[in-house]
Amino acid sequence: MPATSSAQPSASLAPRALYQEVAERLRQQIYGRELEPGAWIDELKLCKEMGISRTPMREALKVLAVEGLVTMKVRRGAYVTELSERDVREAYQLLALLESDAAGEVARKADARQLAELQHLHEQLEARLADRDQFFAANEEFHRKLLEIDDNRLRQHLVSDLRRIIKLNRHHSLFKAGRLLDSLQEHRELMAELAARSPARATELMRLHFQNGLAAAQIPA
Repeated sequence: MPATSSAQPSASLAPRALYQEVAERLRQQIYGRELEPGAWIDELKLCKEMGISRTPMREALKVLAVEGLVTMKVRRGAYVTELSERDVREAYQLLALLESDAAGEVARKADARQLAELQHLHEQLEARLADRDQFFAANEEFHRKLLEIDDNRLRQHLVSDLRRIIKLNRHHSLFKAGRLLDSLQEHRELMAELAARSPARATELMRLHFQNGLAAAQIPA
């Protein structure tokens, strides 16, 4: 009679670990301002609300600390990261460099199908102007697709990390009077230059897009 294997399924095939689920829930609470910038994170209270032990909570906080969303303070616990004006400025400056170069590459090498995908996402941006949250989501998807077309994996990783940090300040970004319309117009001009296969102009427009975004995202004194 053949031997019965007692091997268990590989842990790598298991569903996402609990701490990752906790990290995602905390991430959304931070982005949604349920946990405000600078706020102390009450681990015991959150553990009780989520019905979990402190181990996955602490592992989740480590993940968010690496992402820059949480700041760990010795003997004081974890706090939602509070961005300084310098933090915001430097993040936008780096994004401007990375994404303007990506825009130039897309203008140079994207095929018709890829440009059509970007155009479709731009149309969603146009359609969601009246809803700021939906506008943010469509804007993120447009920029994500542009980076996907560029196909520079290291650039994608760096931009993803920077955008997580920028989200901490997004209630200031684009909320300045008229910024939504200005941002949309900048996207229209960028799409025109991508369609015209103009790398230099696409690069410059994306740089200006982030420069104008920075002006709208400054933390009030």
